[in-house]
Amino acid sequence: MQISNILTPERMLCHVQVTSKKRVFEYFSRLLAQEENIELSSHEILDSFLTRERLGSTAIDHGIAIPHARVIKYDVTLAAFLQLETGVDFGAIDKQPVDLLFALMVPENSTEEHLEILAQLASMFQESEFRDRLRNTKNCQEKFKLLTQWHHG
Repeated sequence: MQISNILTPERMLCHVQVTSKKRVFEYFSRLLAQEENIELSSHEILDSFLTRERLGSTAIDHGIAIPHARVIKYDVTLAAFLQLETGVDFGAIDKQPVDLLFALMVPENSTEEHLEILAQLASMFQESEFRDRLRNTKNCQEKFKLLTQWHHG
């Protein structure tokens, strides 16, 4: 699964000012609910993110989180990206505030694909050089290119 298949520039926001984890999920829910042919409200998507997050933080260290929501009524995986102006507490193991977030909305029954995408994102965000470039690139369109053109190794 290529990131370019699930992420669009329209579902990316950079330099966002939020003060809480819940606000982050509200942004993601609105971005994802704008997708064509989607029968889910932003409120339903928000509930899915919050339900998942209650199971444990989706932060993965180094200021990164990969929140994900499993949804019914939609059978395509979608992604959205936020870069926060100032990091927020996301309950990360390393206690770092989170400022880069890549959200996934996956169909309830797509376990294999979901795990593949999470593994790919985890590899991508483990690279400190990649994280630095993503943080230091000012233009959101350039960040989109970095995210969609990344290759392992």
